[in-house]
Amino acid sequence: MALKGSSPTKAEKEWMDKVAQFGCIVCWEAHGIPHSWCEIHHLDGKTKPNAHFQTIGLCYRHHRDLSNNPLWVSRHKNKKEFVERYGTEEHLLERTKIYIN
Repeated sequence: MALKGSSPTKAEKEWMDKVAQFGCIVCWEAHGIPHSWCEIHHLDGKTKPNAHFQTIGLCYRHHRDLSNNPLWVSRHKNKKEFVERYGTEEHLLERTKIYIN
C-alpha cells in the first residue's frame, strides 16, 4: 500500500537530503549525538503545498519505535510526551534550519 502524498519538487528533495545528512535533531539536541541515521518526519502530512519543506530528521527510536521510557520517547503514539521532553515539532524544525542553513 503506497502512502498518499505529493511528489517532492527538486528543491524539496534537496532540503530532505540535507535533513537526512544532518541526522536526528533530537539525538543531536537532547543527547549530543551528531549525524545519527534518521528518517524524514513530515510535520503536517505530505499533501499540502511545501509539505516536504516541513520536515525534520528523527531516528527510528525518536520517530516510530512507539516507546516511552527514561532514555527516549517516540513521536508516534507518544506525541504529548515527545513534545514535553524535546519541544514542539515546529521548534525542532526551526532548530534544524539553523543547523542546516
